[in-house]
Amino acid sequence: MMEQNRYDVLIIGSGPAGLGAAIYAVRAGLKTAVIDRSPISGGQVLITYEVDNYLGLPGLSGSELSEKFRMHADNLGVAFITADVQGVEHASGLKVVHTAEGDFSAKAVILATGASHSKLGVLGEEKLLGAGVSYCATCDGAFFRNRTVAVVGGGDVAVEDAVFLAGICKKVYLIHRRDKLRAADSLQKKLLSLDNVEVLWNSVVKEITGEDVVEGVSVYNNVSDVQSSLAVNGVFIAVGIEPNTELFRGMVEMDEKGYILADETCVTSKEGIFAVGDIRKKPMRQIITAVADGANAVYSVQNYFVEQA
Repeated sequence: MMEQNRYDVLIIGSGPAGLGAAIYAVRAGLKTAVIDRSPISGGQVLITYEVDNYLGLPGLSGSELSEKFRMHADNLGVAFITADVQGVEHASGLKVVHTAEGDFSAKAVILATGASHSKLGVLGEEKLLGAGVSYCATCDGAFFRNRTVAVVGGGDVAVEDAVFLAGICKKVYLIHRRDKLRAADSLQKKLLSLDNVEVLWNSVVKEITGEDVVEGVSVYNNVSDVQSSLAVNGVFIAVGIEPNTELFRGMVEMDEKGYILADETCVTSKEGIFAVGDIRKKPMRQIITAVADGANAVYSVQNYFVEQA
Protein backbone atom coordinates (compact mmCIF):
# COMPACT_ATOMS: atom_id res chain seq x y z
CA MET A 1 0.00 0.00 0.00
CA MET A 2 1.32 3.42 -0.96
CA GLU A 3 2.83 5.43 1.88
CA GLN A 4 0.57 8.42 1.24
CA ASN A 5 -2.46 6.21 1.98
CA ARG A 6 -1.15 5.29 5.44
CA TYR A 7 -2.26 7.17 8.53
CA ASP A 8 -2.10 6.97 12.28
CA VAL A 9 -5.88 7.43 12.52
CA LEU A 10 -8.64 7.11 9.96
CA ILE A 11 -12.05 8.50 10.89
CA ILE A 12 -15.09 7.24 8.99
CA GLY A 13 -17.74 9.94 8.99
CA SER A 14 -17.62 13.73 9.22
CA GLY A 15 -20.45 14.68 11.56
CA PRO A 16 -19.74 16.43 14.89
CA ALA A 17 -18.25 13.26 16.42
CA GLY A 18 -15.94 12.61 13.47
CA LEU A 19 -14.83 16.23 13.21
CA GLY A 20 -14.33 16.46 16.97
CA ALA A 21 -12.08 13.41 16.82
CA ALA A 22 -10.21 14.82 13.82
CA ILE A 23 -9.43 18.08 15.59
CA TYR A 24 -8.15 16.33 18.70
CA ALA A 25 -6.14 13.82 16.67
CA VAL A 26 -4.36 16.44 14.57
CA ARG A 27 -3.62 18.53 17.65
CA ALA A 28 -2.12 15.41 19.21
CA GLY A 29 0.31 15.19 16.30
CA LEU A 30 -1.31 12.16 14.69
CA LYS A 31 -1.45 11.78 10.92
CA THR A 32 -5.19 11.87 10.42
CA ALA A 33 -7.74 11.64 7.62
CA VAL A 34 -11.53 11.73 7.58
CA ILE A 35 -13.36 9.56 5.04
CA ASP A 36 -16.94 10.39 4.09
CA ARG A 37 -19.09 9.69 1.06
CA SER A 38 -20.22 13.34 1.08
CA PRO A 39 -17.85 16.27 0.55
CA ILE A 40 -20.07 18.35 2.85
CA SER A 41 -19.48 17.73 6.55
CA GLY A 42 -22.01 17.91 9.35
CA GLY A 43 -24.15 14.78 9.25
CA GLN A 44 -27.63 15.24 10.69
CA VAL A 45 -26.73 18.70 11.96
CA LEU A 46 -26.94 19.92 8.37
CA ILE A 47 -30.69 19.41 8.35
CA THR A 48 -31.32 21.00 11.75
CA TYR A 49 -33.17 24.30 11.45
CA GLU A 50 -31.72 25.93 14.56
CA VAL A 51 -29.22 24.84 17.22
CA ASP A 52 -29.76 26.78 20.42
CA ASN A 53 -28.08 24.52 22.97
CA TYR A 54 -24.46 24.32 21.80
CA LEU A 55 -22.34 26.11 24.37
CA GLY A 56 -21.18 29.57 23.30
CA LEU A 57 -22.85 29.48 19.86
CA PRO A 58 -26.59 30.00 20.40
CA GLY A 59 -29.08 30.58 17.62
CA LEU A 60 -27.06 29.17 14.72
CA SER A 61 -28.66 27.12 11.98
CA GLY A 62 -27.42 23.56 11.63
CA SER A 63 -25.65 24.39 8.38
CA GLU A 64 -23.89 27.39 9.98
CA LEU A 65 -22.66 25.30 12.90
CA SER A 66 -21.52 22.53 10.55
CA GLU A 67 -19.61 25.08 8.50
CA LYS A 68 -17.82 26.33 11.62
CA PHE A 69 -16.91 22.76 12.61
CA ARG A 70 -15.52 22.00 9.15
CA MET A 71 -13.65 25.31 8.95
CA HIS A 72 -11.98 24.55 12.29
CA ALA A 73 -10.84 21.16 10.98
CA ASP A 74 -9.65 22.62 7.66
CA ASN A 75 -7.67 25.34 9.43
CA LEU A 76 -5.84 22.68 11.45
CA GLY A 77 -4.95 20.79 8.28
CA VAL A 78 -7.19 17.75 8.66
CA ALA A 79 -7.14 15.66 5.48
CA PHE A 80 -10.53 14.80 3.95
CA ILE A 81 -11.15 11.92 1.56
CA THR A 82 -14.44 11.76 -0.33
CA ALA A 83 -15.15 8.07 -0.82
CA ASP A 84 -17.78 5.44 -0.11
CA VAL A 85 -16.44 3.02 2.51
CA GLN A 86 -17.02 -0.64 1.58
CA GLY A 87 -15.42 -2.41 4.52
CA VAL A 88 -12.78 -2.47 7.24
CA GLU A 89 -10.38 -5.32 7.93
CA HIS A 90 -7.28 -6.10 9.95
CA ALA A 91 -4.12 -6.82 7.92
CA SER A 92 -0.44 -6.92 8.84
CA GLY A 93 -0.95 -5.10 12.12
CA LEU A 94 -2.91 -2.29 10.44
CA LYS A 95 -6.57 -1.53 9.87
CA VAL A 96 -7.39 -1.34 6.17
CA VAL A 97 -10.38 0.70 5.04
CA HIS A 98 -11.61 -0.38 1.63
CA THR A 99 -13.34 2.29 -0.47
CA ALA A 100 -14.48 2.75 -4.04
CA GLU A 101 -11.52 5.12 -4.42
CA GLY A 102 -8.93 2.63 -3.18
CA ASP A 103 -7.60 1.29 0.12
CA PHE A 104 -6.36 3.33 3.07
CA SER A 105 -4.63 2.00 6.16
CA ALA A 106 -4.15 3.19 9.73
CA LYS A 107 -3.02 2.03 13.13
CA ALA A 108 -6.47 2.87 14.49
CA VAL A 109 -9.91 3.54 13.04
CA ILE A 110 -12.65 5.66 14.58
CA LEU A 111 -16.18 4.82 13.43
CA ALA A 112 -18.37 7.92 13.23
CA THR A 113 -20.97 7.01 10.63
CA GLY A 114 -23.92 8.48 12.52
CA ALA A 115 -27.53 7.48 12.10
CA SER A 116 -30.40 7.69 9.62
CA HIS A 117 -34.06 8.51 10.02
CA SER A 118 -36.35 5.64 11.03
CA LYS A 119 -39.27 4.87 8.74
CA LEU A 120 -42.90 4.24 9.60
CA GLY A 121 -43.10 1.21 7.33
CA VAL A 122 -46.63 2.02 6.17
CA LEU A 123 -48.27 1.77 2.76
CA GLY A 124 -47.51 4.78 0.60
CA GLU A 125 -44.38 5.85 2.46
CA GLU A 126 -41.86 4.59 -0.09
CA LYS A 127 -44.07 5.29 -3.11
CA LEU A 128 -44.57 8.95 -2.21
CA LEU A 129 -41.07 9.66 -0.88
CA GLY A 130 -40.07 12.98 -2.40
CA ALA A 131 -43.65 13.57 -3.51
CA GLY A 132 -44.93 14.81 -0.18
CA VAL A 133 -43.23 12.35 2.17
CA SER A 134 -40.12 13.80 3.82
CA TYR A 135 -37.82 13.15 6.77
CA CYS A 136 -36.49 16.71 6.85
CA ALA A 137 -38.82 19.62 7.53
CA THR A 138 -36.11 22.25 7.18
CA CYS A 139 -35.05 20.81 3.83
CA ASP A 140 -38.49 20.47 2.26
CA GLY A 141 -40.83 22.64 4.32
CA ALA A 142 -40.68 25.58 1.91
CA PHE A 143 -42.43 23.48 -0.74
CA PHE A 144 -45.54 23.40 1.49
CA ARG A 145 -45.90 27.10 2.21
CA ASN A 146 -49.54 27.98 3.00
CA ARG A 147 -50.57 24.34 2.74
CA THR A 148 -51.60 21.65 5.24
CA VAL A 149 -49.10 19.11 6.53
CA ALA A 150 -48.73 16.40 9.15
CA VAL A 151 -45.74 15.69 11.37
CA VAL A 152 -45.42 12.20 12.86
CA GLY A 153 -43.60 11.79 16.18
CA GLY A 154 -43.43 13.16 19.70
CA GLY A 155 -39.77 13.86 20.48
CA ASP A 156 -37.65 16.99 20.16
CA VAL A 157 -37.18 16.65 16.41
CA ALA A 158 -40.89 16.13 15.71
CA VAL A 159 -41.91 19.12 17.83
CA GLU A 160 -39.15 21.30 16.36
CA ASP A 161 -40.37 20.32 12.89
CA ALA A 162 -43.98 21.15 13.76
CA VAL A 163 -43.00 24.56 15.17
CA PHE A 164 -40.90 25.33 12.11
CA LEU A 165 -43.65 24.27 9.70
CA ALA A 166 -46.27 26.24 11.62
CA GLY A 167 -44.40 29.38 10.61
CA ILE A 168 -44.92 28.74 6.91
CA CYS A 169 -47.88 26.36 6.60
CA LYS A 170 -51.59 27.06 6.90
CA LYS A 171 -52.19 24.08 9.20
CA VAL A 172 -49.98 21.53 10.95
CA TYR A 173 -51.15 18.28 12.50
CA LEU A 174 -48.80 16.57 14.96
CA ILE A 175 -49.64 12.87 15.12
CA HIS A 176 -48.35 11.14 18.24
CA ARG A 177 -48.99 7.61 19.41
CA ARG A 178 -49.07 8.48 23.12
CA ASP A 179 -50.95 10.98 25.30
CA LYS A 180 -47.78 12.87 26.23
CA LEU A 181 -44.95 14.34 24.21
CA ARG A 182 -41.35 13.35 24.88
CA ALA A 183 -39.93 16.69 23.75
CA ALA A 184 -38.34 19.25 26.07
CA ASP A 185 -40.82 21.35 28.07
CA SER A 186 -39.74 24.57 26.36
CA LEU A 187 -40.49 23.07 22.95
CA GLN A 188 -43.85 21.71 24.08
CA LYS A 189 -44.94 25.09 25.41
CA LYS A 190 -43.97 26.77 22.16
CA LEU A 191 -45.83 24.17 20.12
CA LEU A 192 -49.02 24.23 22.16
CA SER A 193 -49.17 28.03 22.00
CA LEU A 194 -49.52 27.99 18.20
CA ASP A 195 -53.03 28.47 16.83
CA ASN A 196 -52.43 26.60 13.58
CA VAL A 197 -51.10 23.41 15.21
CA GLU A 198 -53.38 20.55 16.23
CA VAL A 199 -52.04 17.55 18.16
CA LEU A 200 -53.68 14.19 17.47
CA TRP A 201 -53.01 12.22 20.64
CA ASN A 202 -52.92 8.41 20.91
CA SER A 203 -52.81 8.18 17.13
CA VAL A 204 -50.73 6.35 14.54
CA VAL A 205 -50.50 6.64 10.77
CA LYS A 206 -51.77 3.52 9.02
CA GLU A 207 -51.34 4.65 5.43
CA ILE A 208 -50.15 7.62 3.40
CA THR A 209 -52.51 8.14 0.49
CA GLY A 210 -52.27 9.72 -2.94
CA GLU A 211 -51.55 8.75 -6.53
CA ASP A 212 -48.63 10.89 -7.67
CA VAL A 213 -48.38 13.16 -4.60
CA VAL A 214 -49.49 12.98 -0.99
CA GLU A 215 -53.19 13.68 -0.62
CA GLY A 216 -53.84 12.45 2.90
CA VAL A 217 -53.15 10.03 5.72
CA SER A 218 -55.21 7.32 7.38
CA VAL A 219 -54.97 7.80 11.14
CA TYR A 220 -55.93 5.24 13.78
CA ASN A 221 -56.75 6.32 17.33
CA ASN A 222 -55.62 3.54 19.67
CA VAL A 223 -57.95 4.69 22.49
CA SER A 224 -61.22 5.22 20.63
CA ASP A 225 -60.43 2.40 18.16
CA VAL A 226 -61.48 4.67 15.30
CA GLN A 227 -59.68 5.08 11.99
CA SER A 228 -60.19 8.26 9.99
CA SER A 229 -58.80 10.09 6.96
CA LEU A 230 -56.98 13.39 7.15
CA ALA A 231 -56.43 15.59 4.08
CA VAL A 232 -52.82 16.81 3.98
CA ASN A 233 -50.37 17.87 1.29
CA GLY A 234 -47.25 16.63 3.04
CA VAL A 235 -46.12 14.18 5.72
CA PHE A 236 -42.96 14.81 7.72
CA ILE A 237 -41.74 11.73 9.59
CA ALA A 238 -39.70 12.19 12.77
CA VAL A 239 -39.96 8.92 14.70
CA GLY A 240 -36.34 8.33 15.62
CA ILE A 241 -33.09 7.23 14.11
CA GLU A 242 -31.28 4.01 13.25
CA PRO A 243 -27.49 3.64 13.54
CA ASN A 244 -25.53 3.34 10.30
CA THR A 245 -23.59 0.31 11.47
CA GLU A 246 -24.60 -2.45 9.05
CA LEU A 247 -21.16 -2.30 7.45
CA PHE A 248 -19.53 -3.22 10.76
CA ARG A 249 -21.72 -6.16 11.77
CA GLY A 250 -19.58 -9.08 12.83
CA MET A 251 -16.56 -6.83 13.34
CA VAL A 252 -17.55 -5.20 16.65
CA GLU A 253 -20.15 -6.10 19.26
CA MET A 254 -23.55 -4.38 18.97
CA ASP A 255 -26.86 -4.46 20.76
CA GLU A 256 -30.08 -5.74 19.22
CA LYS A 257 -30.75 -2.36 17.58
CA GLY A 258 -27.35 -2.16 15.95
CA TYR A 259 -25.75 0.35 18.31
CA ILE A 260 -22.08 -0.40 18.93
CA LEU A 261 -21.24 -1.43 22.48
CA ALA A 262 -18.66 1.06 23.72
CA ASP A 263 -18.55 3.08 26.93
CA GLU A 264 -17.29 6.65 27.46
CA THR A 265 -13.81 5.57 26.39
CA CYS A 266 -15.28 4.74 22.96
CA VAL A 267 -13.30 1.49 22.95
CA THR A 268 -15.08 -1.31 21.05
CA SER A 269 -14.69 -5.08 21.28
CA LYS A 270 -12.22 -4.98 18.39
CA GLU A 271 -8.68 -3.89 19.17
CA GLY A 272 -7.82 -0.59 17.50
CA ILE A 273 -11.42 0.20 16.55
CA PHE A 274 -13.29 3.00 18.33
CA ALA A 275 -16.90 4.18 18.05
CA VAL A 276 -18.22 7.72 18.53
CA GLY A 277 -21.43 9.69 18.23
CA ASP A 278 -24.86 8.36 17.37
CA ILE A 279 -23.64 4.84 16.56
CA ARG A 280 -22.48 4.25 20.14
CA LYS A 281 -24.91 2.84 22.70
CA LYS A 282 -25.51 5.65 25.19
CA PRO A 283 -28.38 7.43 26.95
CA MET A 284 -28.09 10.82 25.25
CA ARG A 285 -27.39 11.71 21.62
CA GLN A 286 -26.74 15.42 21.16
CA ILE A 287 -24.21 17.47 19.21
CA ILE A 288 -22.26 18.29 22.35
CA THR A 289 -22.05 14.63 23.44
CA ALA A 290 -20.96 13.62 19.94
CA VAL A 291 -18.10 16.11 20.00
CA ALA A 292 -17.15 14.87 23.47
CA ASP A 293 -17.03 11.31 22.12
CA GLY A 294 -14.54 12.47 19.51
CA ALA A 295 -12.23 13.84 22.18
CA ASN A 296 -12.57 10.74 24.37
CA ALA A 297 -11.87 8.44 21.44
CA VAL A 298 -8.61 10.18 20.57
CA TYR A 299 -7.50 9.96 24.21
CA SER A 300 -8.21 6.21 24.02
CA VAL A 301 -6.34 5.97 20.70
CA GLN A 302 -3.27 7.56 22.27
CA ASN A 303 -3.42 5.10 25.17
CA TYR A 304 -3.78 2.26 22.69
CA PHE A 305 -0.67 3.38 20.81
CA VAL A 306 1.31 3.50 24.07
CA GLU A 307 0.19 -0.03 24.91
CA GLN A 308 1.19 -1.25 21.44
CA ALA A 309 4.65 0.37 21.55
